[in-house]
Amino acid sequence: MANVQQDLGRNLTYGLQEVLGRAIVVGHYADRPFPNEADIVKEHGVSRSVTREAVKMLAAKGLLGARPKQGTFVLPQESWNLFDPDVLRWLLERKLSIELLRHFNELRVAVEPAAAALAASRAGTDHHAAILAGLERMRAAEQGRDETLDADIAFHVAVLRASENPFFIQFRDVVATALRTSIRFTNRMAGRSANIEDHAAVYQAIVARDAAGAHRAMGRLIGDVLSLIEGVGEQDTAA
Repeated sequence: MANVQQDLGRNLTYGLQEVLGRAIVVGHYADRPFPNEADIVKEHGVSRSVTREAVKMLAAKGLLGARPKQGTFVLPQESWNLFDPDVLRWLLERKLSIELLRHFNELRVAVEPAAAALAASRAGTDHHAAILAGLERMRAAEQGRDETLDADIAFHVAVLRASENPFFIQFRDVVATALRTSIRFTNRMAGRSANIEDHAAVYQAIVARDAAGAHRAMGRLIGDVLSLIEGVGEQDTAA
């Protein structure tokens, strides 16, 4: 496992959180106990105060628990805060799982069509411009003038913001983090980048104030991704 002094050294507390959090999520402690404070200090060359703060931050993410006489221990995965961008990022750094991608896109298909429908009802011209900017970036990326992943993420985040719903807007960090893996993987499976016309249909419905149409268009867009993932899962099962 990496020494924290060599990883995100600009801030030792966050660096230690990064090293320990990734190690927990990728399974480094699956068959061994979590180290005590003295061992962490010795292994990573940090102070006790840095160690305590990093452990406290990981506990807040649902990764660690503590009991008298038992010390600090790794909590089961169902306790982890999967909406925390760090936890999700570490999860996606594990061996890529079709099941994890499917679960994530099942969440997307429940949230993003509803956000698109709200955007059709509530979005103003600034929101429309941001969604269009994301769409234009996707078109530019097709011609090699922008980064495909960043453009796709910009489009989806702009739709979430346009919903004017603070809970959907906070979902943007989860979407941005997970899409970096999900889009890269699904694009590779499809042998092409995201379908720009499908994204354009979402934008057009939002601008037309067609909530039902926006819901349908976004649902179709993510539904295609789910079908692709499920198809790969079936191939793996049959192999």
